[in-house]
Amino acid sequence: MDRHEGAWTILPLIPDFSATYGRNSSWIFFCEEDTRIQILKLLETLGRFDKSKEWFLGKALYDEESTIIHHYAFAENPTVFKFPDFAAGWALSLPLVNKLAKKLKSEPLKSDFTIDLKHEIALYIWHKGNGPHLTTVPEFCTDNVDSFKAGHCATMFNIFLPLCGDPVKEEDVFVAVKTCQKFHGDRIPIVKQTWENEAALIEYYSDYAETSIPTVDLGVPNTDRGHCGKTFAILERFFNHSSSKTPWLVIVDDDTLISISRLRKLLSCYDPNEPVFLGERYGYGLGTGGYSYITGGGGMVFSRTAVQKLLASKCRCYSTDAPDDMVLGMCFSGLGIPITHSPLFHQARPMDYPKDYLSHQIPISFHKHWNIDPVKVYFTWLAPDTEDSLNGKKHRHPKEDL
Repeated sequence: MDRHEGAWTILPLIPDFSATYGRNSSWIFFCEEDTRIQILKLLETLGRFDKSKEWFLGKALYDEESTIIHHYAFAENPTVFKFPDFAAGWALSLPLVNKLAKKLKSEPLKSDFTIDLKHEIALYIWHKGNGPHLTTVPEFCTDNVDSFKAGHCATMFNIFLPLCGDPVKEEDVFVAVKTCQKFHGDRIPIVKQTWENEAALIEYYSDYAETSIPTVDLGVPNTDRGHCGKTFAILERFFNHSSSKTPWLVIVDDDTLISISRLRKLLSCYDPNEPVFLGERYGYGLGTGGYSYITGGGGMVFSRTAVQKLLASKCRCYSTDAPDDMVLGMCFSGLGIPITHSPLFHQARPMDYPKDYLSHQIPISFHKHWNIDPVKVYFTWLAPDTEDSLNGKKHRHPKEDL
């Protein structure tokens, strides 16, 4: 299956599933690597449904408000459209798989963006009312294995922040903040009030050197969008001019909210001597031979080895204002270096995600200050002392607070 660059988007694999399992299986069940399954309970649950019919089963999520990550779909009443929480697992009956396979053969996938896969798959299956809605299955759960609710569940989800040994040392993570003069006065003070103290090594890169922050002028003019020239200048500076051979580089926007302490725990699971490019994965044109990329707003994490291989290649921006995250995706794809996805990075604000989805996460980042109090968001979701409350799920998500 890994021969498909877009295998993670699932739809390109549906014809293979149909051809391989279409005659001798009843269901295709999908889950995350940390989903825990009670097999007998799962079989019993699926057995309640007529396997000869088209079924799309899962734990339902929905938007309380229309959101940019779903292209403001169902803006009049976003709660009407349900999509599956992948952490709980979800299932397609084989008649539906076979129908989708036929559709994919006759109507190839468009060359388009993949942003929130669970929502986009539900839209594709629903097919503007011509296909089934998601059917909610109470036994598909995201409760912790040791939760008192787990007894009735066929699936559960381990809520934890990955840790594979000691957290990476503070001095092993270099943080680069992309900014420009017009945001020095409003965005940079937010960084300094929130997460700056978590970073032992941090520099602010701008189009104007301001000693009070301080910022570094990279000699790259600011662009309204894209920032590819600035990002590659940061990569060159990190690799060629940082005095210590710091193993990890994190590039964030000036309106990114991030927990460096949690990131250091996550990085304990990766080897900086390997080419690692980590963050929230998006896709472009994956149904037609496109590429995956790490979306920049949630933070892009590079091992020094990944930066070395990238700069040794001839892959560069096609223009200074090209979208840096997409160019990096193209470059790493061309080098055969895979994108490493973590759902703990977020391109948008907490209010842009369903409450139930965030309830089983210990997030590493969010992005954007628009219409929120970013300091409050940081101390609610990301500050070092919030991890225990998030892990214990006593966490509230009051929209008015955000």
